[in-house]
Amino acid sequence: MNKPTEAELEILSLLWEMKEASVRQIHEKLAETKETGYTTTLKMMQIMHAKGLLDRDDQNRTHIYRPKIKKGDTQKSLLKNLMTTAFGGSAKNLVMQALGQDNPSQEEIDEIRAFLDDLAQKKS
Repeated sequence: MNKPTEAELEILSLLWEMKEASVRQIHEKLAETKETGYTTTLKMMQIMHAKGLLDRDDQNRTHIYRPKIKKGDTQKSLLKNLMTTAFGGSAKNLVMQALGQDNPSQEEIDEIRAFLDDLAQKKS
C-alpha cells in the first residue's frame, strides 16, 4: 500500500467521513482550517488517484472522488510503521508516550481500561 503523506491523510479523512466528494467540496472543507488554493487541492487529488489512494467517477462534468483505501487498514499500517521506526517495535512505549502527551478524560481512561481488560481476557 502507498503510504499517504500528511496532506493526503487530511483529504482521506474528509473522504472517509463524507464517503464521496468533488474537489470543490474537499477544497471548501480544507479552506475552513488552512490557507490552500483550489488548484493545489485538485492536483493533490489527481496525484492521489494516480497513486491508487482514490477512486474517481468521471461520468459527469464534476468528478466525484471516493477513498480507495480503508481507514482501518491505513491506520494499522501507519501505526505499525510508527511503532517500528519511532518506538523500536514496542507497543508499550508507543501507548505510554501517547497517554503522556494527552490528558485523557476519566471516560477515556475507563474505555482504555476496558479495552486492556478485554485484551488480557483473550490472552488467558
